Parts: sequence; C-alpha cells; structure tokens
Amino acid sequence: MNKVFITCALPYANGPCHLGHLRSTYIPADIYARYNRMKGREVLFVCATDEHGTPIAVKAENEGKPPVEIAGRYYEMIKSDLDACHISFDNFSRTTDPLHYQIAQNFFLDLYQKGFIYEETIEQLYCSECDRFLPDRYVEGSCPQCQAEGARGDHCESCGRHLDPLELLNPTCLICDSKPQVRESKHYFFKLTHFQKQVQEWIESNPELPANVRNYALQWVKEGLKDWILTRDMEWGIPVPLEGAEGKIIYVWGEAFLGYISSAAQWARKEGKAWEPYWDDGAVHFIGKDIIYHHSIFWPSLLLGYGCKLPRTIVAGEYLSLEGLKMSTSKNWVIWASEFMKKFDYNLLRYYLVANAPLTRDTDFSWDDFQRRVNDELADILGNFLHRTFSFTHRFYGGKIPQPEKWNDTDRALEEQLKALPERVSGHLDNYHFREGLREIIGLAKAGNKYFNDHEPWKTVKSNPQEAATCLYLCNQAAKAMAILLFPYLPGKAQDIMDILNLDGYEFNWDDAAQFIPAEHELAPAKPLFPKIDDEVIEKEKEALYENLEEKEVMDLISIEDFARMDLRVGMITGAETVKGSENLLKLLVDLKYKHIQVVAGLAKKYQPAELINQKVIVLVNLKPAKLFGIKSEGMVLATQDSLNLLNPGNAEVGEGIK
Repeated sequence: MNKVFITCALPYANGPCHLGHLRSTYIPADIYARYNRMKGREVLFVCATDEHGTPIAVKAENEGKPPVEIAGRYYEMIKSDLDACHISFDNFSRTTDPLHYQIAQNFFLDLYQKGFIYEETIEQLYCSECDRFLPDRYVEGSCPQCQAEGARGDHCESCGRHLDPLELLNPTCLICDSKPQVRESKHYFFKLTHFQKQVQEWIESNPELPANVRNYALQWVKEGLKDWILTRDMEWGIPVPLEGAEGKIIYVWGEAFLGYISSAAQWARKEGKAWEPYWDDGAVHFIGKDIIYHHSIFWPSLLLGYGCKLPRTIVAGEYLSLEGLKMSTSKNWVIWASEFMKKFDYNLLRYYLVANAPLTRDTDFSWDDFQRRVNDELADILGNFLHRTFSFTHRFYGGKIPQPEKWNDTDRALEEQLKALPERVSGHLDNYHFREGLREIIGLAKAGNKYFNDHEPWKTVKSNPQEAATCLYLCNQAAKAMAILLFPYLPGKAQDIMDILNLDGYEFNWDDAAQFIPAEHELAPAKPLFPKIDDEVIEKEKEALYENLEEKEVMDLISIEDFARMDLRVGMITGAETVKGSENLLKLLVDLKYKHIQVVAGLAKKYQPAELINQKVIVLVNLKPAKLFGIKSEGMVLATQDSLNLLNPGNAEVGEGIK
C-alpha cells in the first residue's frame, strides 16, 4: 500500500461543528492521515461540505434567502472550525462546485444507461397550500413503528427506522402545517436489490471492516434490501440529466458520496496529478455511526453499478454525549468547536477526545474529566517528564545532551521500550485503534518518570556522574521519540517539543522516532508545555453550560399529584430476547408477582439478553400500552438516560411498590 485515499463524512452545511463531529470523524481521520504521511505513504485526504437537501432548502425558505447563500455561510464556519483543529485536508471543497455537478450527473447517467436506474410512478404527499410535492424532510408525523411524534418523512429519531413519508401517521407539511394529499408522481429508483449478494459478500469477507460497521450493516442486508428512490421533486439540488425529468433533482444520498470523488478531482486539477491511483490503492472512509447504513450498503452498491473498486474500509465513530446527557443543538446542550478553541489549546481537545474512550464506543464529554485528564496525564505525566528532562539538562550539562557512560539493566530496559514503541503504536494505528496508540506513548512517559525518579540525577550528578549522564541522555531520546509519535495526535505540542530539542525544521518521519540524537547536541531553552487548568476556569464553563439545562428543568416541572399517578414497582426479568430489525431494543418478560407484563426496552447496546435474566428492576406499570416494531409494550423499565444502567431496587421484594 503506497497510496492512501482518506475521506471524512461530508459535514452538512446547515450549522457549525460541535465536539461530537470532531470526535467521531475528523480528528481520527486526521490522525490516520498524518501517520500515513509519516510512514512515507502518499496520502490524499479530502472532504467537502454537503450543500443540497431539504434542511438547507427549508432554512433558506424560512430566511427568505437563496439556499446557496445559506450553504456558503456555513461552509465558511465549518472550514474555520476544522482549520482551528488543524485537520490537514489536502482539499476541502463544496458539493455546489460545478465540477461536482458534472461528476454527479455523469454518474447518474451511467447507472441509468446500464439499467440500474429505472422509472416508476409512485404515490407521494402533495401540499395544496404550498402547491408542491413534499420531499421527505418537508413532512412530519408519528412513527408507524414506535408511535413517536415528530418523526420525519425519512427517519424516526426515537427508534432509528428509515421511513417513507407515506408511512407516517397524521402527516403534516413542515412549512404550513396543513395536511397533505396523496398524488401520483414519476420518479427514478436505484436497483439496490440487484447488489444485495455482492454487498453481503463484501461486508462478510472484508477483514478490515470494524465490528460495529459489519454488524450493523449485516442486520440490514439480512433483513432484505429494497430499491431506493433516487430523485426528489425540488428545485434545490442537482437536476436529473434526462429529458422529461424537469423539476426533479438527484436525491442528496445519490450525489453527496461523489463529493469524495469531486473533491479529489478538484485537487488533481490544482496539483496537475491523477487522483485515481489513490482510490485504486484503497479508500478509507471515516464517518459517524448514524450513516453506517448509507456508507456500507448504498455507497458500495452505487460503486458496483458504476464499476469502481470498493473502499478498503469504513471507520465509524460512535456518539459523544455531554455531561451525561445526549447533545442537543436545539436546546443548546452542546459545545461548539469554535467556542472551545477560543479558550483552550486545540491540542488538549484532540488529546481528550481520543484518550477518553475507543472510537467504537459511545463516550461522554465532562468538564471535570477534561480538567482531570489534562492536569493528571498531560501536565503531571507527560509535561512533568519533559520539563524535568529539559531543565535538568540545562542545569547540569549546559543545555547539551550528555555523553552516556555505563549502562545498567534499567537503562537498557528504557532503551528497549522506546525503540520498540514506534512499531507498537503503528500496530494500533494501522488497525484504527487510536486510543490504544496514544496510551502506548503516555506509557513511555510514565516509564520515563519512574526511571528519572529511580536514578535521581539531582543527586547522582555529584555522587555518580556516569549514572546521571546516562539517565539524562536516555530521557532526551525518549522525549524525541514521543515528540515524533505524538505528531499525528498533537501536532502543535509535538512541534513545541521538537523546538526545545532544537530540531526545528526536522521532518517528522515515523521510523526516525527510534533514532538517537547524538551526545553534545544543544537544546533550546526549556518551557512548560502543558500548564494545568484551574478549578475556576472549569467552574465558569460548567455554569455557562448548565444555565441551559436549568432553564429547561424549570419549564418541565411537574406536580406531586402527577408523580403520585405513576405506579412504580419492583419486577424481575424472567425472559429477554432481541427485537428483529432494531439494534437498540430488547423484548423483556417481567414478573411483578401478581402478573407478568411484556416490556420493549432500549437496552440492547448495554446488555446481552442472557445477562438480564433474574435481574430485579424498577418498572412503571401503569403506562399506556404501545407497539414498538409491532411488539406490544406494557410498561417501562427505569434506567439512566445515556449510560443505560438499570436502577437497582436492592433487597426489595418483587411486586413491591415504590413510594
């Protein structure tokens, strides 16, 4: 693998970036791109803003402005956010670029001429008040699967199902709130069913596909794929390039993927190079988990139809919550990237979002935990080791790396650890295990601190100068190794370390991490690299954030009478099984002593069915029955909102009421 084609999911141009976007997609992709460049591979790292679709059209309509103006506003915001976090794209374009229009229309025509796109007259919702057919996101109603209100015409946030607008219960027009009619309209469909076997084989046989992507995709494939409508009745978008298709545009998921290609083609034109060899050596897509379906099923099917090589893998980052609660931009329960990086060094953010949890697991941003990790890990472990190494080298050896003398077992052990470190970190990064790679580097800093303390150079410089010289020699070599290996993670701080080592202008080459700096090399003046964050700073951020939550809580106050109406009882789970077609739900049979009830609960990501058997739980038993995925649910099991920990009733008896 000499060339690597790396993409990030196209950020949708209707809002700036928040920390969840950076954690799931852009920071991991940048780490991987920087690492591969350091390994001597040719990297093409591209992205673009996704600027079509109904949300932008709706926002433009509400503001009375052209959609392209709305998209342009957010393009600048998003690009500024990503630049501030030092995401090192080779090209960052827009899907409103004329080159993208050309590529998308040619791609559509090719599939149409091959017979993979066909016409069909369908029933569609039409708003008489607005005098137009309604695209999916112009319609809201209740979900037919879980009955949740506020479901969109394409998706239910509550149960995660993909929907058709005609499936919605009690649909209304998002613009005028009137009830739409059903009318016929001609549209174009992509033969997704034709590629089911090939896509399944690709998913099952691809060893690089992470488990969270493979498992989610196979769930949908095995349920059976359906042909996908590829057009919309709208003005905002890329026109369908066929006679008789006036007023129809290519569905955003039929053209946004091609932003990867058009951005690469734009780069190729500017650089005078070909982008295709990069794709042929294997494309790696970094996305958020909410679009696994699109990238693992629909995109490969489109590529198979066109005759392109399929991606090498898809890396999907899981969700980031905030202070234990789900992020919500509408409630302003969110930390915007630009606001964060005005106050804190972007390197600290990159460190925390990687160190906090593996990419394939949901995690939480906590201000207290952010402070703890910065102060304990970056300042007290990494920063302390570096500062002591550099300051003692200046204090005892005039700022020059001393000549090592005798080597003992602990010297050789540290030498072996730092020389083995590049390969160990490589093993993790080649497999997209970014947190594990970072922990290896911090592990060397921990070992360096212990080594430094054990050798006590502040004492041995007089009592055993040979030991002190060897100690400081090796500590400087460890500092250089960590600087190079940290570069993909913390590019700014890595450069600062190299500047103190007086290796300014040094090229960050991965294999050089284990190469030693010659003795007598002179260092630049030392300076603190990771100052601690004071409690007052964090308290101020928490107060500003929690003002939003307090306002919401005041609005949601209930009376004691409301609470008294809830019949909460201790139950025991006697049966549990997964719900077909849902990655979130389990069907539970709960014993309340005086009767058994059936409960459908969103616990599948936290618990395996077998581990719930005979577990006591607290159940709301007088909840109005509802159907979720066609299964009757007669109550609600109480659990924490984001971590999904079941509430434990302790020694209470089954059937006992909660007061």
